[in-house]
Amino acid sequence: METIRVSLVEDDVQARQLISLWLSGAEGFACASQHGSAEEAIRALPKIAPDVVMMDINLPKLSGIECVRQLKPLMPDTQFVMVTVYEDSEHLFDALAAGASGYLLKQTPLDELLAALRSVRNGGSPMTGSIARKVVRFFQAAPQPKGDSPHLSPRERQVLELLAQGYLYKEIADLLTLSVPTVNTHIRNIYDKLHVRSRGQAVAKFPHLIALRNPQAE
Repeated sequence: METIRVSLVEDDVQARQLISLWLSGAEGFACASQHGSAEEAIRALPKIAPDVVMMDINLPKLSGIECVRQLKPLMPDTQFVMVTVYEDSEHLFDALAAGASGYLLKQTPLDELLAALRSVRNGGSPMTGSIARKVVRFFQAAPQPKGDSPHLSPRERQVLELLAQGYLYKEIADLLTLSVPTVNTHIRNIYDKLHVRSRGQAVAKFPHLIALRNPQAE
């Protein structure tokens, strides 16, 4: 089993140490590093290059959202999951637009957190159930744009629609009868054409593609 290397950005020392111990004892996981501020994380994380970063939003100076915004261009292969107490739409959508791939509340049970970290590592976009419903309601209420991007191919649009619905890369490959490397190529092309760096940013450009599929809420 592949070991998922996770870095923590959390200003609460006790919480950070507890999560680190918990990750180190979980099968298939390792705590790659701990950071108490956004500034420290920005200096250190590009060299550490973890698979996943668990990012608090309410940090002492620079916010976790701004931290993600600065780090994502430097670490395109690292997935960022916000773990926070904030449930409001402003923090949620700012985090997704900054490059976060997941958004979980701090009261999420530990087993669900592990499942979410595995999911985001495999191309998913895990969200706490109440957060996912908020996303769905927002996009359902949003006016649908007329027409789609003319520079996405039909296959790229299919892939983008499935990304918006929360499917993993392997699931997209199975549904479209493609290889996983081919799906990865399509996703890279989509990101390049839309000038985005994450699933959340890509979907935000086409909110009408969002659907009701949320494995954690099922």
